Amino acid sequence: MTDAQETAAQTSLRTTGGAPPDNGVPAGGLPIPLLEPREGIPPVVADEESLAAVTAAFAAGSGPVAVDAERASGYRYGQRAYLVQLRREGAGTALIDPVGCPDLSGLGEALAGAEWILHAATQDLPCLRDIGMRPTRLFDTELAGRLAGFPRVGLGAMVESVLGYALEKGHSAVDWSTRPLPEPWLRYAALDVELLVDLRDALEKELDRQGKLGWALEEFDAIASAPPAPPRKDPWRRTSGMHKVRRRRQMAVVRELWNTRDRIAQRRDVSPGKVLGDAAIVEAALALPTGVQALTALPGFGQRMGRRQLEQWQAAVDRAKALPDTELPQPGQSVAGPPPPRSWADKDPAAAARLSAARAAVTALAEELSMPQENLLSPDTVRRVCWEPPAPLTPDAVSAALTALGARAWQVTLTTPLLVKALEVRAPGA
Repeated sequence: MTDAQETAAQTSLRTTGGAPPDNGVPAGGLPIPLLEPREGIPPVVADEESLAAVTAAFAAGSGPVAVDAERASGYRYGQRAYLVQLRREGAGTALIDPVGCPDLSGLGEALAGAEWILHAATQDLPCLRDIGMRPTRLFDTELAGRLAGFPRVGLGAMVESVLGYALEKGHSAVDWSTRPLPEPWLRYAALDVELLVDLRDALEKELDRQGKLGWALEEFDAIASAPPAPPRKDPWRRTSGMHKVRRRRQMAVVRELWNTRDRIAQRRDVSPGKVLGDAAIVEAALALPTGVQALTALPGFGQRMGRRQLEQWQAAVDRAKALPDTELPQPGQSVAGPPPPRSWADKDPAAAARLSAARAAVTALAEELSMPQENLLSPDTVRRVCWEPPAPLTPDAVSAALTALGARAWQVTLTTPLLVKALEVRAPGA
């Protein structure tokens, strides 16, 4: 784009107040770069007095409130928010620093009656809850895009295809714990909520046109009312490359190294991957080094590590090697529910036949409705109902089973007839 084109685009945005084109397609068929927030970049709110003023302004605003949060994934320990962005009619845009203002429960309460608009809500809700912000109603523009059949549902892609604007996405993976935050990052953050209300309104119309608005509202209610996810059991088992580790003693090394790394990362407030890589953990587990010298020869434990660091990792290995057999982890993680589908044909051929039929039916209906199969009915729900079908096998019993597994009413209505037929399928030769 030439300088003249950029100037013209900026002028167009400022002249129209940032409102989207009437037909969602800018003149010439090219997306208009969204370069500046309508009211400019707001100051970062980092003290209680400023937060009180923002809270009052947003409480007095009208309509839904656009909400976004920036984390420092890959840089800091955990998933805390390092910037919160909001926009509402009558209040404009606010950028809030949760480091300076760690308790936003007052703001959350002031907005409790409003609909919150988020993009990929399940990603931001945990860190928002941690600082006291819990919506009672929400509209998820990413999920709306999935249900409406959009092939690309990232925020930039949605804003471009629906509203005709191009968002600059160059700062999505930066270290948001940096202080002070650079002005280009703040501009990017403010623009992320600039058009969320417009996007929400356009998607609501499209979902209504397709007859899917009621489905979407059920999904949004389910997200808003869902309790926080419980802590993951045995998180060390998710170490990348864990499939290479077969022996229980080696698994114990992975567990001990993972837990040691996690404690260090938490104490230093850095991403665990910056302390020790997953690949290094797996290499140490496979090799079972007998001392620091042997450990140093392994990938990931090279010359950059000091003697003290190497000794702490070797100590973790030695602790795992010294465990009695009764304290070694079991090869498989005990989980409730059916076994991996790849083993069904051997364990229960009838269940394998049911699953094949159910998957085909759900996939076909999802394609007909122009939505991802997992949004029509979660693959885990399909597996569970196929592994242990309800008895007697009636539409009411299947509906009750789906509801008990967390399926929403619209999903139950659409998929129950398909699953009743699939669950009647018998294994070849049966």
